[in-house]
Amino acid sequence: MGMISYGLEDRVFVVTGGSRGIGLELTKELVNQGAKVAICGRKQEALDAALETIDAGERVIAISAHIAREEDVDKMFNVITAKFKRVDALINNVGMNLLTPDIADTEIAIWQKIMDTNLSGTFLCSRRAARIMRDQKKGKIVSISSIAGRKASPAMGIYGIAKAGVEMLTKVLAAELAQYGIQVNAVAPSMVKTEFSKPFWSSDIIREQIVKGIPLGRIAEPKDVVHPVLFLASDAADFITGQTILVDGGATAI
Repeated sequence: MGMISYGLEDRVFVVTGGSRGIGLELTKELVNQGAKVAICGRKQEALDAALETIDAGERVIAISAHIAREEDVDKMFNVITAKFKRVDALINNVGMNLLTPDIADTEIAIWQKIMDTNLSGTFLCSRRAARIMRDQKKGKIVSISSIAGRKASPAMGIYGIAKAGVEMLTKVLAAELAQYGIQVNAVAPSMVKTEFSKPFWSSDIIREQIVKGIPLGRIAEPKDVVHPVLFLASDAADFITGQTILVDGGATAI
């Protein structure tokens, strides 16, 4: 895919989970687009390694934070606003899943862990960013959901419930923040070829089964998700809000 310009020069982005997978690919593309980026993650060594691969100097900063902790989120945004003075776009990219038993057999601690990272963290980051953007009278929030939030899947039930919550959070925020010039949307991919999903796509048998359900005949690459996110974060999407774009190779069309 050739270079597509989204007009993001000098825009300030916050990318949660920016040290690997979709978040890292997104950060690299944002740097190519001339944006300034703050990435966060829980492990400092992963953030340091990511910074080495990005090599963007002062335009990228990395902050160690657990987004499900309110105090971590507050500290993170304090650092970002002190450095860059504003926040033009928040990309809620952090996600995690544990393969879970049926709901009837699930421990509350597992439920809480999955909900905290996927939904509560998205809420806390969106809430803090919304306050900054409300004062600016401009901003974009884009969350990474999943088609798992639309269809019950074995061993992914709680993850799917959390992602369905992310999509409703997107609608509620869009309705509440529209009056301040803020657009809030989400992107819901099918499986993406990252370390996160490697247990699935690294198995020939499982991969073949997955690809059978995707009309385009392949598993998504991170770049397939990155470009819809950049579009939603750009001025080209100023009249789109409260929406979730499915990036699934046609999987939900059949």
